Amino acid sequence: MKLPSLVTALALAAGGLVALAPGGSAAVADATGADARSATARTASTVRWGRCSDASLRQFKAQCAFVSVPLNYSKPGGTKIKLAVSRVRHTSTKAKYQGVMLVNPGGPGGSGLGLSVIGPIISQGFGRKDAGGIYDWIGFDPRGVGSSKPALSCDPNYQGADRPDYIPTTPALYKVWVARSKHYAAACGKAGGRLLAHMRTTDAARDMDSIRTALGASTINYYGYSYGTYLGQVYTKLFPQRMRRMVLDSNVDPRNVWYQGNLDQNVAFQRAIGLFYAWIAKHDASYHLGTTPAAVLQRSREVRAALAATPYAGTVGPDEWEDVILQAGYAQFLWPELASAFSAYAIAGDGTALVSQYKSTDSPGDDNGLAVYNAVSCVDGPWKNHNFLGDMWASYYRAPFLTWGNAWFNAPCNFWPAKASTPTVITGAGVGQALLVDETLDAATPYAGSLYLRSIFRQSRLIATVGGSSHAVSPSGNPCVDNKIFAYLATGKLPARKAGAKADVSCAPLPQPDPVAPTAFLAGPGSAATNGSNLAFAKAAAAGDAQAGRLLIARLLLAAHRY
Repeated sequence: MKLPSLVTALALAAGGLVALAPGGSAAVADATGADARSATARTASTVRWGRCSDASLRQFKAQCAFVSVPLNYSKPGGTKIKLAVSRVRHTSTKAKYQGVMLVNPGGPGGSGLGLSVIGPIISQGFGRKDAGGIYDWIGFDPRGVGSSKPALSCDPNYQGADRPDYIPTTPALYKVWVARSKHYAAACGKAGGRLLAHMRTTDAARDMDSIRTALGASTINYYGYSYGTYLGQVYTKLFPQRMRRMVLDSNVDPRNVWYQGNLDQNVAFQRAIGLFYAWIAKHDASYHLGTTPAAVLQRSREVRAALAATPYAGTVGPDEWEDVILQAGYAQFLWPELASAFSAYAIAGDGTALVSQYKSTDSPGDDNGLAVYNAVSCVDGPWKNHNFLGDMWASYYRAPFLTWGNAWFNAPCNFWPAKASTPTVITGAGVGQALLVDETLDAATPYAGSLYLRSIFRQSRLIATVGGSSHAVSPSGNPCVDNKIFAYLATGKLPARKAGAKADVSCAPLPQPDPVAPTAFLAGPGSAATNGSNLAFAKAAAAGDAQAGRLLIARLLLAAHRY
């Protein structure tokens, strides 16, 4: 399930890194040392790098360009589309250059153009030049996304307020949502044209290999988050000889692409939102919403009912409320701000914060993320032969919080104009060393996916944050996790594998945030997570501010997540 960002500042991460200014070519330094040459052998790059128009990227001396790829890989000489790419070049003079590092934030549909900044943030903010400065970090917008051409948009206001209640309590309401889903699928068919038949994850994986070829690299390194872990899995299935070092954070279970994966999400988010309500109850002195999780849950239901009867400012109704609260299942450092917005409306009737959060969460007026999410999900595997209505009601009785919102987000797949394919079978054959990272209470990509990957990627290692519920935000300032990622990036050496263990390394999670002075993820006041623009954080991060660097990475990733 693809989730846009929660707050306006996070939305800037998705919307701000878009325009490219093409320019002249730039030389790429050769590797030094026999081992590095062997691992990173390259031919001449065909990419014409130029100035990035986004000021945040320019803080890190990034370069931007387009890479042309076939629309249809079975007809490589036919129509071409353009992928937007960015690069921050390696800077270390002491350690050997280790090649290109492609990064994908997830989605599907998330913009990854800005993620080339991860390398310099690791070098400067985390003080690990030996890990971040030895690669050329490559961000890119996958086909149909953001600055890539064409970018898919079907109905920009599809997620505009006030939408019909997600929960189809009457046959008429169910018919309304079915009609909406049919409309959106038809609009995507009209807008997407031939692109829709070529939006499978296998197409995106081939695009990554086209980027590799354009860069003149014989192999790639890869850092994938959320859905990006599945993209990495598919790439290694198609091009096992081309993958070198690979970090996969918050792993998709390839057996459940995508229908069953969404049903699994519903259950996992029910638990995650329960953790959020328990935290609110623990801090009742700050929020006054109840001293037990059950009391907070009841207050949440009352707020939903009130908004269903009278949407706040004609904008935030029950659907918008659920979309805002859903963010609590993605990152614990957002809890204080979400709880404050909840409390302000429940106690004083002030929904100002809810409105701003909804606008950035659902991005009314911009459906690119939703459009690409459906374009990929609907063709990666079958949907139309499932018992949709029966399955959703069965899921609702078990996991009422997310089920119907998730169902309608994906429902256009039941009417999608492009043919679905058979999911790619991931066996692990040919996969070399890989570092897997996850938190055991991750809701968006339940932890079982990481355990399964570890079992089939025989040379992999799994770092588990036991009891953590945040999704795909590494490096996050947790030394137990971060230092092992950096060690692998620096040397290629993995932790020891524990025979029979569920994880090879177990780490404690960061402390849950304090509503008065959060310290788990950030220093500073409770709303620090959402104050300021990406440019402000980029300037601070480029100057070596570790907290700003961690937050900038999190903002860019959260803007992309649903899977």
